[in-house]
Amino acid sequence: MSEPPRAETFVFLDLEATGLPSVKPEIAEISLFAVHRSSLENPERDESGTPVLPRVLDKLTLCMCPGRPFTAKASEITGLSSEGLAESRKASFDGAVVRTLQAFLSRQAGPICLVAHNGFDYDFPLLCTELQRLGAHLPQDTVCLDTLPALRGLDRAHSHGTRAQGRRGYSLGSLFHRYFHAKPTAAHSAEGDVHTLLLIFLHRAAELLAWADEQARSWDHVEPMYSLPDAPSPEA
Repeated sequence: MSEPPRAETFVFLDLEATGLPSVKPEIAEISLFAVHRSSLENPERDESGTPVLPRVLDKLTLCMCPGRPFTAKASEITGLSSEGLAESRKASFDGAVVRTLQAFLSRQAGPICLVAHNGFDYDFPLLCTELQRLGAHLPQDTVCLDTLPALRGLDRAHSHGTRAQGRRGYSLGSLFHRYFHAKPTAAHSAEGDVHTLLLIFLHRAAELLAWADEQARSWDHVEPMYSLPDAPSPEA
């Protein structure tokens, strides 16, 4: 197997959707923060030495009205509802969203590494489903990093499987509290969770960059969360 390309830009991603995989969810909100590798290799810090968001940072956040209803739990957690999105006249995840995403990514120095927490089990497959439905694709050399198994793997290597490592929580909130001794702001909004994810990444940037260089997966290996029998053929 050929090694994945060394990413130049890391695009931190979070989705809010209508439910868990079992209900075949649709995306209702997407947020991306694009950061060049140089800003991750040399993170900015405040007076106390705590990492802060890079000054050079591209952001994209979009809301959309899904065709499927929200589960009660998803609406409670995200604060989003079909009614509220419809009242704001938000369109669905459509060709305009795809073109906006592609334009945003095209502005970044490639290759690109998409970064999400629990990405391989949720964000990446769901985004793949929505793109497949529209016959769309991402840049060919795009790779993916899931910080959930990455951070577990790093801690396992450091602790050599001690009991303390096994008791640790790996939700975004748990990680943020462990590293920064505070609660994250705007949890369960896509932009708030990307903000939290990026700060967590910066806290262990050197280790996670090395992990990405060795273990990031090609986007081409991501499978859709669920099948769409009427999906068009991908664009050439």
